[in-house]
Amino acid sequence: MKEHASDARARALDSAHRAALGFLESVSERPVWPRASLDQMLEAFGGPLPEAGVDPVKVIDEIAERAEPGLVAIPGGRFFGFVIGGTLPAALAADWLVSAWDQNSGSSTLTPATVAMERVAGQWMLDLFGLPSTASVGFVTGGQLANFTCLAAARHAVLSRVGWDLAERGFGAAPAIRFVVGADRHGSIDRAARFLGIGRAELIVVDSDDQGRMRPDALEHVLAGGTGPLIVCLQAGEVHTGAFDDFSTLIPIARRQGAWVHVDGAFGLWAAASPALRHLTAGVEDADSWATDAHKTLNVPYDCGMSIVRDPADSISAFRTGGDYLIYSGLDPWDLTPELSRRARGVPAWAALRSLGRSGVAALIDRLHTNAVTMSTGLAAIEGVEVVNDVDYTQVMFRADSDDATRALGAAILDEGTAAVTGAEWRGRAALRCSMSSWATTADDIDLTVQAIRALMKN
Repeated sequence: MKEHASDARARALDSAHRAALGFLESVSERPVWPRASLDQMLEAFGGPLPEAGVDPVKVIDEIAERAEPGLVAIPGGRFFGFVIGGTLPAALAADWLVSAWDQNSGSSTLTPATVAMERVAGQWMLDLFGLPSTASVGFVTGGQLANFTCLAAARHAVLSRVGWDLAERGFGAAPAIRFVVGADRHGSIDRAARFLGIGRAELIVVDSDDQGRMRPDALEHVLAGGTGPLIVCLQAGEVHTGAFDDFSTLIPIARRQGAWVHVDGAFGLWAAASPALRHLTAGVEDADSWATDAHKTLNVPYDCGMSIVRDPADSISAFRTGGDYLIYSGLDPWDLTPELSRRARGVPAWAALRSLGRSGVAALIDRLHTNAVTMSTGLAAIEGVEVVNDVDYTQVMFRADSDDATRALGAAILDEGTAAVTGAEWRGRAALRCSMSSWATTADDIDLTVQAIRALMKN
């Protein structure tokens, strides 16, 4: 007798549930970095496509078993390699519901429940960040697409101000845009500019200080005497040092030249939600757009970036689509981002915020900062280790006596398996980055990591 579809779903989901719990229960004991290479994983999953199908439960069991050595313990407390949070319980469970509901969340008429949760989550975030309550919030894949989406709106707007209709006339013969960036910007800004037709040679680069903050005097210098459409990109949270640009000083300088000001706040914008750390973002509310990422500091699953634009009309002008079969309600998610069809990625953000509340979000951010300070103190006490940056937020950058020793230490840390950090280069010297992003990190995790690095430095 043929199995009913609902029974097949139930068996497959039950298998996935067991595998998921098994993995999550293992993260505190398993090596943080994967123990298999890409080639080994290709061998495990590869081969010709089978002629006959396989029972869904067997498929899930095979996935869980074969993937095991190639998985990274990102949800645990000792993954410090990139600015990637773990996943809060409510956000993880909500993400399962998103997959089960299978709602195409571009249209508020088609999928009102998920769009409503996204809209409310966006409003909550604007409140936490101290940004205008009338701004638009578009949910995209991550910080890269958040920067691109904001800057696409910026390009459209600054050209419109000089009488150029980008939607009608295109970009090829448009007036040149002065695209101003800091010397220590994140690479996603350059990549977004490239997507928008602005090459590396066209970037106007402003010098920064020893922590990566844009220098106000340097910004004034590069803007002096210039004319034409202008976009200035600032930063909340330099990816190596965690440093914040001085928005209260820089934004007025840019404003006097008629600039659209964009802030890349992938993980740093969340500092505004903490009364203790809010000073880092003072003045950020005066920008025109902001990019941030909930799968970093808020600890929701991939993917959940946010593009925030002060005037929703600028988003609509850049992204509203056509199609006589589509249903419009005035302001739909597909009016705010490049996507039409997409999953309801804002639902886990709603769940995370609902589970934490205002005080819980602040406590989470404060804990991440405290963990960074504790890690910095522990590392600085190890003979031969130097902490490079001022630990004002959640990033710790350190190095050994030489570039070769620093790189060797980084490789040894990953091989040893207690924790994961990744390499970087700062001011021409090799360094290692330790990003405090996970809600799961405890004082014991930091202590274990420091002990492991101390032992490696003695070898």
